[in-house]
Parts: sequence; C-alpha cells; structure tokens
Amino acid sequence: MPDNAPSNSLSLTLIGFGEAGRTFATAGGWREAARVYDIKTDRSGMANDEMRAAYAGLGVRGCDTAREALTGTRIVLSLVTADQATPAAQDAAQHIAPGTLFCDLNSVSPGRKRANAAAIEAVGGRYVDVAVMAPVQPAALTVPLLVSGPHADIAAEMLRNIGFTTIRICGAAIGAASATKMVRSVMIKGIEALTAEMILAADAAGVTEGVLASLGGDWATKADYNLDRMLAHGTRRAAEMDEVAQTLRELGIDPLMTEGTIVRQRALGAMLHGAPMPEGLEAKLTAIKDRHSEPAIRSA
Repeated sequence: MPDNAPSNSLSLTLIGFGEAGRTFATAGGWREAARVYDIKTDRSGMANDEMRAAYAGLGVRGCDTAREALTGTRIVLSLVTADQATPAAQDAAQHIAPGTLFCDLNSVSPGRKRANAAAIEAVGGRYVDVAVMAPVQPAALTVPLLVSGPHADIAAEMLRNIGFTTIRICGAAIGAASATKMVRSVMIKGIEALTAEMILAADAAGVTEGVLASLGGDWATKADYNLDRMLAHGTRRAAEMDEVAQTLRELGIDPLMTEGTIVRQRALGAMLHGAPMPEGLEAKLTAIKDRHSEPAIRSA
C-alpha cells in the first residue's frame, strides 16, 4: 500500500466509480479504507457485473446502497456525471451524519453547487466545492484541485490526508471553485472545438498542410491531440459544457460560442462508438470520413 494511503480509521466514501474514482483509488491504494457506491449497481446485467468486478479488482468495499456507503463516513467524494450531481447530493443528505465533509468534485455550474450545498448543509453536513482542473489521467492524485466554501481549510487538510498533493483554496464562497473551472472551460474546450472545425475544413479543401504551416508552431501535433481528446471524451465534455453554458447564463452572459462548442464536442464524442483511437492526425481524419460523419458535423 502506498505511503500516503489512508488508514482504516479514516472512513472515506466515493459516490460514483468511473474514471476519476478508479484512478484516485488506485493511486492512493485506498482499498478497504474506501467504501464505494455507484448507481450502475442498481441495474441488472453487464453494467452491474462490470462495476462489481471493478470493486473487487481494486479491493474497495463496494456497497449495494448509498445508505450503506454513507452511514458513519467522515468524508465523501462525489464523482458522478454532471446530470447526477444533484441527485447524489440529495441522496447523501438522507444518510450522512452531521459534520461529514461532502466534497463535490463534479463539473457543474456554481448555481448547481449552491443548490447541492443547501441540501447537505440542511442536515448538518459540511459541503465543499471542489473543481478538478485537469484530466485525472495521468495526473491521478497530483491533479490540481481548487477548493472553496466555508469548510475549505479542513477539506484541504483531509484531501491531503488521503493523498491529493496539489490543492489550492480559492475563497470561502461556494461556487468560486466551480466558476473558475467553468469559465476556464469556455476557452479550453472551445479551442478544441475550433481546432476540429478548422482541421476538418482544411482537409475537405485539400489545404491541411498550408493551413497548419500558416499557424506557426507545432499545430499538427496540437490538432491531433485536440481531436484525440474530443473523440475520446467529447460526450462527457459536451455534458460539462452544458454546465458551462448554464454558468454563463447565471452570470448574465449569452453562451453563443459555448453552445457551438457543445454541438461540436458531442458530435465528435459519438463518432468512434468504442472503436480503437486512430493513431495520428491523418488517421483520425480518415476515420471520421470513413464513418460518413463529416456532413453531420458540418450541419450539427
């Protein structure tokens, strides 16, 4: 077990066991120190079987219900999809003890974080707004975390105790961490979408080499990387960008560019359908064309 693994005396609960939860549990060597509940275990069939296999493979304590996972815990990491962030907080509020730290690491708008906080704080829990500021792979527990809210100091200490190493407190207001991530994503995910639009147009026009050369620097590598990210994670990125658009509306800003990013991210994310990622920019462009998806992308 790694040196930074939490002791069995620290009761840690993960709600959601997708890429982030599995990455953190593996890197931290949390094993039986972590109780885990994922909504997929409420379903029969392959999803249930795969989730239980993941529990067993990492040695964590898989739980059949949220109640089982949350009763008596000291710190909760909520790591679910954006659409499940509020149901997860509301469910947790029914089972956590007063004083429990509820760390909401989900990519949702500041307004949604404040609503989640209200549910947790109403039962005496201590809600913490946490923003994960980079991909969890390959960073794992070194991924930068922004933490905000009235319990940010104690949460930062607890997060360090379970192995996270790059934590910055960004204020006492719930929503500050989330707003930082959401607004930043306008640029980061938007550049990805613009890159895809540019390179698809350049390829269709037969001027890819000239366009990339005119931009200077290593734009062929950047274009390949950005397409890779969208093809692999576009569906999830689109869901996050829905929350970014909501953030902008909460701030009184019309999300014109962001709405285009959502469409482009979702279209690319749906393209491979689980097929292996093509290696290199040319192969990715070929795969896109082979799937006859370029017209749909242009008209989306």
